[in-house]
Amino acid sequence: MEKVRNSNVLKIICYIMIPILVAMMILSFIHIAFLSEFGNKKEEITYSQTEQFANQYLSYFMNKIRDCQVTEKEKYFDELTDETGDFYCYFDEGNIYYNNGIGNYIKYIIVEKETGKKFTNIKSNNYETTMDNIKNETIYWNLVEGKIETNLNYINQDNIKYNYNFNHNQYSDSTKSETQMKTFHDYNIYSFYDEDETLLSSKYMLNKNIYDFMLQNRSLPVFTCIFSFFLLIIIAFYLFYAIGYKKGVKGIDLNTLDKLPYEVVTIIVINIIAIALTLIVNNYNFTAQYMSIAIFIIAYIMGYIASAIWGITTIKRIKARIFWKSFFLYRFGKWIGQKVKKYAKEISKRTPETKKIFWYYWGFIAISILLACFFSNLIAIIVLLLFWIWIFYQIKQYRGKQFEIKEALEKIYQGNNEVYLNDNELKGVLKEMAIYINDIAGGFSNAIEESLKSERLKTELITNVSHDIKTPLTSIINYVDLLKKEDLQNEKIKEYVEILDRKSQRLKKLTEDLVEASKVSSGNVQLKIEEINLKELLNQTIGEFKDRFEEKMLQFEINMPKEEIKIQADNRYFYRIIENIFSNVTKYALENSRVYIDIIKNGSKMEMSVKNISKEKLNISSEELMQRFVRGDKSRYTEGSGLGLSIAKSLTELQGGKFNIYIDGDLFKVIIEW
Repeated sequence: MEKVRNSNVLKIICYIMIPILVAMMILSFIHIAFLSEFGNKKEEITYSQTEQFANQYLSYFMNKIRDCQVTEKEKYFDELTDETGDFYCYFDEGNIYYNNGIGNYIKYIIVEKETGKKFTNIKSNNYETTMDNIKNETIYWNLVEGKIETNLNYINQDNIKYNYNFNHNQYSDSTKSETQMKTFHDYNIYSFYDEDETLLSSKYMLNKNIYDFMLQNRSLPVFTCIFSFFLLIIIAFYLFYAIGYKKGVKGIDLNTLDKLPYEVVTIIVINIIAIALTLIVNNYNFTAQYMSIAIFIIAYIMGYIASAIWGITTIKRIKARIFWKSFFLYRFGKWIGQKVKKYAKEISKRTPETKKIFWYYWGFIAISILLACFFSNLIAIIVLLLFWIWIFYQIKQYRGKQFEIKEALEKIYQGNNEVYLNDNELKGVLKEMAIYINDIAGGFSNAIEESLKSERLKTELITNVSHDIKTPLTSIINYVDLLKKEDLQNEKIKEYVEILDRKSQRLKKLTEDLVEASKVSSGNVQLKIEEINLKELLNQTIGEFKDRFEEKMLQFEINMPKEEIKIQADNRYFYRIIENIFSNVTKYALENSRVYIDIIKNGSKMEMSVKNISKEKLNISSEELMQRFVRGDKSRYTEGSGLGLSIAKSLTELQGGKFNIYIDGDLFKVIIEW
């Protein structure tokens, strides 16, 4: 069922079928209406005996009378060189105007009473005889001296008096006055219907074929109407069920059109339908019948597409439960409601400043209106102008105080705490804000001073404690060295001396790291920036760590450019950075594994990365690992103080570089950017 609902092909078929079925229903209703009027009249067995044909016949001569008047203008004579145009040509010494146009299914001889000129589309050697013989034709219509002779009942002598066009047949002519304009009564007309010319008249043939089709298929409209109606019902139910759903999209699929205000879409659709209706109403102005039908079809399709788009977006909005929310009036009303609610909430707080602003504003409006009522008085005009100037001055003063407060806040934001605002010059909320800003500035100064004092005390404490530890530690190391030089026979005593030596050296290293970390964090480091050869420094450091790497069975894979890489750095401290990284590798890398060192040079930038596999699980973040006294080995079984990476990061940043650590499972990676 979901596949049927999401089928685009099925939806397109339905969209195509709807206008066809609607057109079939409309044509069926027209067919039924036609049969109710003409289907039971036995005498109207042919189209030529219908009222429509009679009116068409009379309309033909309305146009011919106009052509006769146009033909009489001499300026057209020279332009007409053949006998196939819409206008007449001279024939028979200028007394007869002959027209041999295509599709003249009505043959005629029109005689102007005043001049005796004849206008005709019949070739004859004796027009008098031809006019007498016209009464013998199957269908004829003559107007002779105001009397009508015809076998067309709808425009015979009795019924012609009800025909408005016949009795008011006048055409505007700029060369003639209203009294000179000619009508049917100024001519004698002899005419008959020539069935042999019918096939050449598209207009007549179309009307005749429609008439014959309707009479010959009397049961067709009822069947077509019922069939179309039920099929439309089925399509409507399916589309209402399927519209809005799309394969691969959850819920109702809304496009840009569906998000436009509903009123905008409706107005656009109504305008398109109005244009289509205008084309349908005015298409009768086209003389070509097939052109009229083509315009009708185009207008019908245009109106259908607009209606379909409107219907689809309406159904989508209903199914997505945003129909009412998509109205612009709803959005506008909601916005107004929010503003009113917010304003009411502010008023409900009843703060002094809110009340002041409220009363100041409405007081200004009231006083301005009151003074404006006395504009005829010069004093009132002067008072009003002075009042406005005073208001402007007050606003300017208030704005200036606001700017001072903004500048004070900006200074505090930038780290300048030497800010003081004279609150005695301010009033209301601005005075309260000035007091708060002064307190904040003073609080920041005190906090910074306390922080600096605390940091200084920490540095001094670490320096003093480290110095106090160094003195006895140096003595311990010296005495251990002396013991190692003695010829000790007891193996236990030798083992104890080795342990003392190892632990004292570790304590010495920890003390040195503490002092260095303290100096680096406080910025108390003297840098000597110079150009150093990175490859040379790296190879030197690797050589110094060679024994320790071999002891851990670590293999180095080095990838670096062939050319020299020179950087601006402090040689001693950059060596310390690499030393700390390598020291970290020897302590925590998995034994019998590889260590990768990559150096990439990109223009004026250098990037060095060191990667290794950790022997312990790294259940710790990179940010946490770079903090002081934090070690990857949380059991703290291995050697190390937890200060190596922190010192390396601080030294890198002091020299303008970047130091980052990345952890991916057991993979540990250090990247230095310079």
